[in-house]
Amino acid sequence: MNLNLKAKKQNTYDAIVVGTGISGGWAAKELTENGLNTLVLERGRDVPHGEYPTATKEPWDLPRNDQIPHEEKKHYEKQLRTGYTIRESTKHWWVKDTDQPYEERKRFDWIRGYHVGGRSIMWGRHSYRLSDLDFEANARDGIAVDWPIRYEDIEPWYDHVERYAGISGEALGIPHFPDSQFLPPMELNCVEKHAREKIAEHFDRVLTIGRVAMLTQPHEGRGACQYRAKCIRGCPYGAYFSSNASTLPAAERTGSMTLRPHSIVNKVMYDEDAGKATGVEVIDAETGEMHEFHARIIFLNASTINTTMIMLNSRSDRFPDGLGNDSGELGHNLMDHHFRVGANGVFDGFEDKYFYGRRPTGFFIPRYRNVGNDRRDYVRGFGYQGGASRQNWWRGVQELAIGRELKEFVQSPGNWTMGMNAFGEMLPDHDNRMWLNFDETDKWGQPIVVFDCEFKENEFKMREDMKNDAAEMLEAAGFKDITTFDDPGGPGLGIHEMGTARMGRDPNTSVLNEWNQVHACKNVFVTDGACMTSAANQNPSLTYMALTARAANYAAEELKKLNL
Repeated sequence: MNLNLKAKKQNTYDAIVVGTGISGGWAAKELTENGLNTLVLERGRDVPHGEYPTATKEPWDLPRNDQIPHEEKKHYEKQLRTGYTIRESTKHWWVKDTDQPYEERKRFDWIRGYHVGGRSIMWGRHSYRLSDLDFEANARDGIAVDWPIRYEDIEPWYDHVERYAGISGEALGIPHFPDSQFLPPMELNCVEKHAREKIAEHFDRVLTIGRVAMLTQPHEGRGACQYRAKCIRGCPYGAYFSSNASTLPAAERTGSMTLRPHSIVNKVMYDEDAGKATGVEVIDAETGEMHEFHARIIFLNASTINTTMIMLNSRSDRFPDGLGNDSGELGHNLMDHHFRVGANGVFDGFEDKYFYGRRPTGFFIPRYRNVGNDRRDYVRGFGYQGGASRQNWWRGVQELAIGRELKEFVQSPGNWTMGMNAFGEMLPDHDNRMWLNFDETDKWGQPIVVFDCEFKENEFKMREDMKNDAAEMLEAAGFKDITTFDDPGGPGLGIHEMGTARMGRDPNTSVLNEWNQVHACKNVFVTDGACMTSAANQNPSLTYMALTARAANYAAEELKKLNL
């Protein structure tokens, strides 16, 4: 056998990071700033910050009133059924279902974006810490396995990533809803302030402005929010946190990052004699060619499902069921948040008030169920996101008036309305899982994913309170014409998939240790949503950032000590 040793040397790095989304960007930044020569692999195209195709386009610049042609919709069958509309202004961010199909034993909405920055371009930006109420939950309730860390372990890393990313919000001093390192908060409007006061009068509950990774003032070389309401197209001002605007430029400035787009990681290569991973096998997304890249440490940050796909596909004599799968838990314990349940109401009053700008966040009501002395017939809890606004000229689209009457109608604001949408915790369950079908392949010859995951009894019991409590709060705040809604859909719809390579104390029941290392392959780290041991009810991205920064700095230190 002839080995191209020169090519191997050229393709050898200190570290490899797979994925450029929220966690991958942080891994790249922390590893390169620790002096490690780092290869960053992204399966999609490059998207340099500022080069967002439709970020500054107006409605009249887009064909078909921003709608995609019917013939294109066949490529987005599952993406479109979610309600996240694929438009001309955003279609370049979404994966075509026909390129990467998947199988459902039960409905699962797998929403993907393959490009540099991943879903950090498209995310909702809500950023909340988990607390010890969350890290202790599994042990307290006797569910699944215990987290191998507590709040005090991750608290300094929350501080670290928040100071850099920029989180706007209001400090509240609630122990189970820890405060962050905040930039000034955005402002509640008059009806939201009224609801806040009335809810506080009647209940032990707090309504606050959403805590979001949106800049309310210039920060770390990025500009403040311009309130354009075009966030999903990419922000040329860098006003919201994304890998493109923040962590990847920081990594690039070190001179130690090599970014390689169009690189689909097929598997992690494992040396059985050394007991370590040696690198990754990559499919060139444009040519189909296979390449090998080598490194001393590997960070898998391809997002929950893709990371677990890579691990399940990394089979060897040592790991016949996938890399690090000694416990048999790889692919199991798939979680999301359940939502689309709550209430809406109409408010009479404040008719002399309006609001200005397009605020990119709503209000948030932190969890209050199963906290303190409150006990329900289910475990865990939920929070609310929502907002109040006045109806505008759109309400006149079906109005039958004409002439002066119509002009006066559309020029006058309508009633104030407010909606509350609850986000609840989904419990980890071994039976909720994903695996690979090796008999069917996608566009690039990779096995397709099979999902078998559903909401269970605890989630549906919780949804009764999620719906009724929202109506109760709106009624207490003086709203009328209150209507409730409850449309659970399927897991995945919350785009918070997590848990398929969970952290734990025992290698027999978990995949990763307290440092996000694969128990049986210590030079591989997983710090995206796959690592989560439980879901909490808060949006999880801030926790991914903190876990990634913590693990990357640990990996760099261990590498310097020659322990990896």
